[in-house]
Amino acid sequence: MKIDRLRAFMTRDGGRPRVLVAIDTDEGVTGWGECYNHGPDRALLPILDYLADFIAGHDPRRIEYLIQLLVQQARFPPGALGLAAISAIDHCLWDISAKALNVPVYMLLGGHARDRIRVYSGVYTAPDVPAAAETMAMLNEDWGFNAFKLSPYRIDIHANRWGEVVRTSAEYFRTLRETTDPTFDIAFDAHAKIFEPRLASQLGNALAPYDPLFFEEPIRPENFERWGELHRSLNCTLATGESLYSRFEFLRLLQVGGCDIIQPDICVVGGLLEMRKIAAIAEAHYVTVAPHNPMGPLATAVNLHFCAAQPNFKILEYRLPNADVLPAGRAGMVGEAVGDAHYVTDPYLPREGHLELRADRAGWGVEIDEAHLATDRYVHWERRVPRRPDGSLAFA
Repeated sequence: MKIDRLRAFMTRDGGRPRVLVAIDTDEGVTGWGECYNHGPDRALLPILDYLADFIAGHDPRRIEYLIQLLVQQARFPPGALGLAAISAIDHCLWDISAKALNVPVYMLLGGHARDRIRVYSGVYTAPDVPAAAETMAMLNEDWGFNAFKLSPYRIDIHANRWGEVVRTSAEYFRTLRETTDPTFDIAFDAHAKIFEPRLASQLGNALAPYDPLFFEEPIRPENFERWGELHRSLNCTLATGESLYSRFEFLRLLQVGGCDIIQPDICVVGGLLEMRKIAAIAEAHYVTVAPHNPMGPLATAVNLHFCAAQPNFKILEYRLPNADVLPAGRAGMVGEAVGDAHYVTDPYLPREGHLELRADRAGWGVEIDEAHLATDRYVHWERRVPRRPDGSLAFA
C-alpha cells in the first residue's frame, strides 16, 4: 500500500472554520484528519501541499517513520500551523492503518481500556446563575451531560479591583452549587488571562470550597517553574496544557509538579502518536489526561479512540456538531444544529453524558460527506482581544 495523494478542504462547523485532510492510497483506502483552528486557517493549505510531497509513495502504515520524517524535515521544532498540519496527516495515517485491517483505531492501541467515554460541555454565554442552571439542566435532560465548564469571571477583570473579581466569582460558584443538581461536576476555565500567578492562586482558592472539577489554565503557559509554585499554592485541582506542543514541553511541566490534569490537543501536538507519548509521561507522574477538544466531530472521533485506549484518561471536552457556544437557557437551536447538514454524516453524540464506542466500524468510525466538502464553506473567525482601560491589549 502506498500514499497516492493528499487532499485538503476548507469547511465550517457552526460558526468556526475547519480544515479537513484526506489521504488516498493506491489500494483505494482513504484516511481522514482534522487540523486545529488557530485562526489563519487558509495558511494551512499550502503547508499541507508542501508536506504532501514528502510522504507521497510511502507506506501509510509506517506512522512513526512518516511523522518523524515531517518533523525532522522542519529541522527546527514546528510551530502551531506546522503541527496542526502534521496532526491531521497523523490522523489520516491511523485511519488508513485501521481500515486496512477492518478494525477501529483503538484496536491498534492495545484495545479499549473502557467501554465508553465521559464528556463535558462548555457553558459560556449564560449571563447569570438562573441562565447557567437552566442551560445545564437542558443539556443534562437532552444529552445526559453531568459535567460542565464555565468561565469564572463575572465582571471585567481589567476594569475592576481584583478582590471584587475574586469575590464575585466565588459567589457565582457558591450560588451555582446551591441551585444546580449536586451530582454535577463543574470546571472553570480562566483562559490564561491572568499574568500574575499570585492572583491566579487567589481566584482558585476562592473557588476551591465549592469543589470544582478542575481550575483550568489561569496563567500563561511559558514559565513552567511558576506552574509548579501555583499548583502547590492551590487547594483545588489544577489543569493545563492546551497551549503546549510536545512531550518535551509536557515533561518540563510535569517535572516541576505543575498540574493534576494535562489537556493536550490531538489536533495541535502532532496527532495521536505524540498524544500517546505525552499521556505515557503523564501516567508515570500520576497525572490524568482530559484532552482539549473545542473542534469538530472528526476531531472528536479521533479523541474518542485515544481516550478509549488510554488508562489515565479523565474526561473529554465535547462540542455538539454545528453548535457555536451554547445559548443561555433552553433553545431549540442545540437540537437543530445537530440535524443540520455537516461534513460528518454520523457524528458521535452523547448518551447519558458519554460517547459510545463503535466496535463494528473501522478507522475512526464516522463517514465523511465529500459532496458537502466540495464547496468551500470557509467562515472567518478571530479571537476577540480585550483592551484594558488604559488602552493596552490584554490576553485573549
